[in-house]
Parts: sequence; structure tokens; C-alpha cells
Amino acid sequence: MIAVTGAAGFIGSCLVERLNRSGYEDLILVDAPEKSAAPNLTNKGYRTYLDRKLFPDWLASHLKDVRCVFHIGARTDTTERDEQVFVELNHGYSKIIWSLCTRGGIPLIYASSAATYGDGKLGYSDDHALIPQLQPLNAYGWSKQNMDCWVLEQTDAPPRWAGFKFFNVFGPNEYHKGRMASVIFHAFHQIRQTGKMKLFRSNDPLIHNGGQQRDFIYVPDVVDVLFDFFSNSRPNGIYNLGTGQAHTFIALANSVFEALSLVPDIEFIDMPGDLLKTYQNYTCANMQKLRHTGYSKPMWEFGDAVRDYVQQYLATGRYC
Repeated sequence: MIAVTGAAGFIGSCLVERLNRSGYEDLILVDAPEKSAAPNLTNKGYRTYLDRKLFPDWLASHLKDVRCVFHIGARTDTTERDEQVFVELNHGYSKIIWSLCTRGGIPLIYASSAATYGDGKLGYSDDHALIPQLQPLNAYGWSKQNMDCWVLEQTDAPPRWAGFKFFNVFGPNEYHKGRMASVIFHAFHQIRQTGKMKLFRSNDPLIHNGGQQRDFIYVPDVVDVLFDFFSNSRPNGIYNLGTGQAHTFIALANSVFEALSLVPDIEFIDMPGDLLKTYQNYTCANMQKLRHTGYSKPMWEFGDAVRDYVQQYLATGRYC
């Protein structure tokens, strides 16, 4: 059996599809009970859907039966102010899963985040020596940072493990994410409804409006890497998972307009006050460490990925 936490969510459900496509259906899907009928899971093959609160006890009693745990589930709302929510759902829960996988000798692949890099002053290297120095900008980032630091302090570990700092992931099955959905998702709907795209004005005098840059990665690339680390014996460690290229929000908007065969019409608006001090104006993953493991599959080119997402999924409402 293979367990996937966060299985009804965006990345988790795409990972389930990737596992199914490779012939794996003996899966334990773990998430909140109310998500068991989520559209993301339609036509997915699996053995059991399990309440995330029950999963630690279930795992403790099935240590000999589980081949791998993909721990993708987490509270991901970067605007959440209640740190205790993240302590319980992200850091504390993840430590329990790590400890159980260690006890059972079960490989563990877990989700970290590029939010750990904060304002980027220390760069975007996934060198383990740098990780304890990082200063995230919000409670969500700190929950991931605290887990990464805790992992690096452990002398007892699963036989194979990897943590992945997801950069700006976009793609099918994020329909339910609301405000936390990707900018591409919001751009598509804004353009379809109003004919124009609203972008935040820059909060940095050195960056022009729309010149903020992010490392956007298409979700098929993310799940391909996760599946590769499950299928192959790669070095244990914490890795960046982006493309290694940063694109401006203007380039993003233009790509969505192009995918819709429309002339760009961009309007700039003030950034919400709750984002002003915690907004990342630039992210770009250093991907050398991942590539040095032997993972050589090229990532989707950004414009092609946006076009595929818009035309094959958003325009049709299709799920992966």
C-alpha cells in the first residue's frame, strides 16, 4: 500500500492520478472526511479513504504493510494568522508521520514550501547548511521552516526520505482553492468575466508594476519529480522543486491572454494591506541539487504550460 495525505487537494489528487497512471491503485487516501466526495477524486483508483485524524493510529498499526508515505497534506493559507493552526496541522502532524515512518522503515516524501525563503535575501539555495538561517514572512512559511529544521536535526530517519520546497505550483484540480489558487487560475476567470486582468501594483520602488517575478511550476512536473523519488533511490534530503526560471506577472498575464486569443488589457490595483509586509516579490529555485541526483526530465516551458492549463483544463472545467 501507498499512503497519500492531502489526497483530495490540488497536488495530492494530481499525484494520485500520476500513481494510477503508472499502475498503482492500492492507495490509502488521507484527508478531511468532508472531502471524500471531492471532484478531484472522481475516477481515481484507490483502496480506502481515511480521515486525516485517524491516519496516525492507522499507520501505527500497518507499518509492515505500507510501501511509502507521500505527506502532501497541510494547511496552506498564507494569510492565516493563528500560528497554533499551523503548529497542529503542519509541524506537529508532520513530526508524527516522520516518527512513524522511521519506526516502520517506510520511505517518506513530504511537502515543504518556497515560503520558507522569506524575502529571498539569503537566496534560493536548498543547501542544508543554509536552511536553518531562513526567515519566512508568515506563519505558514514558519510551519514549513520549523519542520525542515527539525528534520535536519534528527539522527533517526526513514530509510529513504525527501522534503520538497514547492515553488508556485499551478494546474488542474485547484478549482476549490479560492483566494489561494494560482494567479493563472484567477487571471483566466478575470479575463473571461471582464476582458481584463488586474495585477497588484509593486510595493517596492525598484520593481515596476507587474515586474514582480515568481518561479511558476506546472503541477505535472511536480508529481513527476515526486514519483521519480518514489521509484528510484535518490539521495535523502530537502530539495527545491521549481523550474529554475522566474517570470514576471506581466508575462503571466500576457500568456493567459494569448492562450485565449485575446489582446492583453492589464489594470494595476493596490496590494491588500494584509499582504504588504509578507509579499514575495521574487522567487527562483536553484535546481542544481535536484539535477545532480540524476533527475533529468525537462520541465514544461512556461508559455506552453499556461496554454495547456488554460485550453485543456480551465476552458473546459476538466480535472486530471
